[in-house]
Order: sequence, then C-alpha cells, then structure tokens
Amino acid sequence: MSMYRFLGYRVEEFMTAPVKTVALTTTLGELDALFDKYNCNAFPVVDHDRVVGFATKLDFLKAFTFTTRQMVPHYEDLMKKTVADVMTEAVIHVEPDAPLTRALQLMVSLKARSFPVIDASGKLIGIIAREDIMRALKAAVAAGDV
Repeated sequence: MSMYRFLGYRVEEFMTAPVKTVALTTTLGELDALFDKYNCNAFPVVDHDRVVGFATKLDFLKAFTFTTRQMVPHYEDLMKKTVADVMTEAVIHVEPDAPLTRALQLMVSLKARSFPVIDASGKLIGIIAREDIMRALKAAVAAGDV
C-alpha cells in the first residue's frame, strides 16, 4: 500500500482547532484538572494573545523533583505554583501550511508529543499531536491511490 497521499498532507488539514490554552497564572492544581478534563498532554501558554510557553505533563512532573538537600514541600503548596514556574519557554511550533511530514520528523527527532500551530502573524490557530498524525496516516491508507 502506497503512502504517497500522506506526503501531500499539510498540518492545517489534521491539526486540532480551536486550541485549549492556559495562562501564566494557571496553578498546577488547575493544570492537572485540565489534563484530566481534556485528556491531552500539553497546553500552549498564552499571554496577551501570544504563545509564551508550552506546559506539558513532563513540565508538571518536574515540579515534584527534589534534591536530598532541600526540604520536601507539601503537595498542596506545589499545586499552588503557577504554569509560569514550570512551563517550557522555548516553544517549537509548526506553521499551518507546513507538510505533515515535517511535523512527523520534528516529533520523532525531538521525542515530542505535540506542537502548537502558529500562523505567519504569530497567532495560535491549532495544535498538531501524535494522534493527529496517526489519523492522517490512516486516512492516506483508507483513501488509497488515485
């Protein structure tokens, strides 16, 4: 079965939109509840309509790592920390017209689960996740060759 159709797909055709986002002031407790509610692994962090970070489950878990030299904070205190304390600031994104193969290459090389989709004006318009790419692969196979 040929995969040529997949080579022609663009990010915008399979991205998830609209995107759920969080603010810099969102607490880790709120973030945890959002992960459960929306069954996702990351949220773009938006401040004044611009993406300023990415908050992943791994970022969330980093708040719970300690060294033997520090006192272990209470769980409730950690859950009051904000997204700004733990988010990844160097956000790698893809543009909507990028080939889906490019998003796939980035995911594999960076071991990432998802990327925000940001247009040329800097506006967040979607998110592309592993599940979206898997859906595109299935669509390519189901469509067959024309």
